[in-house]
Amino acid sequence: MAVDPARPFTPVNIALLTVSDSRTLADDTSGDILAQRIIDSGHHLIARKIERDDADRIVAQLNNWIDHADVDVIVTTGGTGLTGRDVTPEALDRVKEKDIPGFGELFRWISYRSIGTSTVQSRACAIVARGTYVFALPGSNGAVKDGWDGILAEQLDSRNRPCNFVQLLPRLQER
Repeated sequence: MAVDPARPFTPVNIALLTVSDSRTLADDTSGDILAQRIIDSGHHLIARKIERDDADRIVAQLNNWIDHADVDVIVTTGGTGLTGRDVTPEALDRVKEKDIPGFGELFRWISYRSIGTSTVQSRACAIVARGTYVFALPGSNGAVKDGWDGILAEQLDSRNRPCNFVQLLPRLQER
């Protein structure tokens, strides 16, 4: 990470959504990993929820958080695979203004080092919606570690150079 210690750290407010038909807060290990990394990085975990693999319900929750002035970033885990129940990318498509294609590309490159060609089964993706970043990670523990440690920890650090997502937050709704 190219952190410039002379720059101030600006924490962001993050909402965390686990998409799963089977997990609860008691056994949501990937959500626990992300929550701890968010807090350990100095950011504010302001909401956490589990939602079923149902596009309408996911869209409703995303819209709720996107429209909440205190939410800067939403991180989801789960629902990015290829099965019929995996609908997180489709839900993001329904709320997006812009894709961030490099996120999914970089995630799969990082993931390739861990799981080889199986990474092609991931539809990890990211969008901007009404001034809010939304990052969709797969539901495995390894995938959330790859996504947070390999991308989000740096891009959500306002000191990261040459650029980062945080510095763009105030400009996301420019017209």
